[in-house]
Amino acid sequence: MTVYFIGAGPGDPDLITVKGAKLVESCPVVLYTGSLVPKAVIDRARPDALVLNSADMDLDAITQVYLDAAQQGHDVARVQTGDLSIYSSLAEQTRRLKALGLDWQVVPGVSSFQAAAAALSQELTLPEQCQTIILSRASGRTPVPEKENLKSLAAHEATLCLFLSATLIRKVVRELEDVYPPTWPVVVVEKASHPEQRIIRGTLADIADKMHEAKIRSTAMIIISKVFAIDDFVDSKLYDPTFSHACRQARIVDETVMTNEETCHERG
Repeated sequence: MTVYFIGAGPGDPDLITVKGAKLVESCPVVLYTGSLVPKAVIDRARPDALVLNSADMDLDAITQVYLDAAQQGHDVARVQTGDLSIYSSLAEQTRRLKALGLDWQVVPGVSSFQAAAAALSQELTLPEQCQTIILSRASGRTPVPEKENLKSLAAHEATLCLFLSATLIRKVVRELEDVYPPTWPVVVVEKASHPEQRIIRGTLADIADKMHEAKIRSTAMIIISKVFAIDDFVDSKLYDPTFSHACRQARIVDETVMTNEETCHERG
């Protein structure tokens, strides 16, 4: 018996991986986050499967589902949104499974920050401008370690993607105003990849009011980044004709040749 933790993606039912979809189709028990996982994902379950919604369950009730399935020798497809590596409650569930001697595997999914970038049709990094993405959240009812406060993270000027922070946008702005100018770009993507997806563009000076006017209070990715305001940047070395790697020899251009030890695999 195995519990398969499956990242169902950010909302579009087609963004679940092929592996994840096959497990939903084959497992005799499907336990899904009903408040967020699209119905179309769960509709893949086989007709005789036991399909349960975990939205009103606590950790004890969820663990009991795993125990009951184990007693019957049934695999469980545990379907959650996004990717299980970020804010997914995976750690607390697998700690229980480990104590019970039950097996589990994790199937990765598309995160909402990736779906938000896709909705914006752009990279969240730029050559020589920004090469780091920080995934975090504002401190609210669930506290954030003090060393990870937004002010300290913002000091890096990396692209900052905030999960679970829509209701705390004014607090976010107050903390970031100590580091960035009011004109610093902010983009909010509500329900990325859903049919009702919305994109709100602004700055630290006006994003809170814009979110309030749009009544965005949940299921929104907040991205704070200078890349949104940069059009003039250098090309990467990946396709530079003067740059050698394992799959391509550099050409001499203006008597300049660059070499390195990178493999020919494209980044990302």
